[in-house]
Amino acid sequence: MHTSAAPRLTPTQWLICMIAAIGFAFDIYEILMLPLIVRPALLELTGTVQGSPEYQMWVGRLFYIPAFAGGIFGLLGGYLTDRLGRRRVLTYSILIYAFAAFASGFATSMEMLLVLRCFVFVGVCVEFVAAVAWLAELFPDPERREKVLGYTQAFSSVGGLLVAVANGLAVTWAASLPAIDLFGFTVQNPHAPWRYTLMSGVIPAIPLILIRPFLPESPIWAEKKRAGTLRRPSIAALFSPEFRRTTIVTTLMFAMSYGAAFGAIQQIPQIVPGLPEVREAVQGLPAPQTRALEQQTAANLTKVQEVGGLVGRFLLAILAPIILSRRRLIRVFQVPGLVIMPLVFAVFAVTDLQWLYIGIFLAGLVTVAQFSFWGNYLPRVYPVYLRGTGESFAANIGGRMIGTSFAWLTATLAVTADRANAPARVAMVAAAVGTAVYVVGFIASFWLPEPRQEELPEFAETKKGT
Repeated sequence: MHTSAAPRLTPTQWLICMIAAIGFAFDIYEILMLPLIVRPALLELTGTVQGSPEYQMWVGRLFYIPAFAGGIFGLLGGYLTDRLGRRRVLTYSILIYAFAAFASGFATSMEMLLVLRCFVFVGVCVEFVAAVAWLAELFPDPERREKVLGYTQAFSSVGGLLVAVANGLAVTWAASLPAIDLFGFTVQNPHAPWRYTLMSGVIPAIPLILIRPFLPESPIWAEKKRAGTLRRPSIAALFSPEFRRTTIVTTLMFAMSYGAAFGAIQQIPQIVPGLPEVREAVQGLPAPQTRALEQQTAANLTKVQEVGGLVGRFLLAILAPIILSRRRLIRVFQVPGLVIMPLVFAVFAVTDLQWLYIGIFLAGLVTVAQFSFWGNYLPRVYPVYLRGTGESFAANIGGRMIGTSFAWLTATLAVTADRANAPARVAMVAAAVGTAVYVVGFIASFWLPEPRQEELPEFAETKKGT
């Protein structure tokens, strides 16, 4: 059955898609927030300068420790998604990261900021898994499912654009906004733009609280739960002969997708101060104006990168029902990336801002599209009782824990005593890391299992039985 012959979406289904889209949008909103605020936050809370060992240590910690915590608890969240239901876990995961994000704006130390970012990542990591399983099971028609998953995940890139816009607005209007204080104790800079940017992450909690009573549970999960036929999920089952290859290859490739984003693309705010055009523009300006201009340039590049990511996600949504081979589909984005990553970071990022805008658009397109690929692919290779756990292992152990550790790797390798050339060193390390993970991901794609059918496993079994 094709989408053209299927009935139109009902108001409830539109509501489901809207909540899922909001969740996906603020998932990436929260993740991409850190590269925009980490530099000013470190300068205020620690007084360190870019390139120093302490500065690079905190950059690595802020990128990796929350991702590690999110990966561990996200794996638990995937298990709970299979045990307690998709809707319930989705709702609470969004509430966790929204309120933790708001509290982050009141951070008075790096330790406090780090703990709150851990809570943010826990919510984000659980939300992705619950939302993908929920949507896949609510739309059993293969073509419609591919499109719903593809287009709702495209809102992740809208989230990336929104955070860049929010940060830009915070930089512009910070002095006019209410002062931030914590129980009457004023923070060091109560009008710091990075604080307002962090606090804006509370937005998705507002519609969710109002709409939650109208959201249905996954019918296939609920039916099996009522009938007592829902098998108990386990991590060990992921490594049974039936699923071992799928688990290992998807986890590795998911890690490489995230490695390109965190090890290279998200390093752009650290690279911007070294660009010749930026150095010329800030020459002679006082420190506050210099930082504002650098932040604005980084925000503009992030916007362009997210537009590229949005185009990539929409392109994936269009191609997913057309290119039936999943290996060929992901290689549409991997092969160009093998050329784009070294060119962008080893050449454009150290020589020319205008070319960097073009390059970062393309880097965002080929990298971010792969995130949507996994949202479409994973529901087709795990049955209903193991879907949340399997998706969570690939996304959280592979993507959030292993993949995001490449940010720590880049930060560690970029440590230098030469402060003037610190941004250029970050760019060169990002080029090496970004290219390497693309090579590994491409090689691993030759072992990526092809799904046996277009339907989800449980629907295919039902069809076969009738």
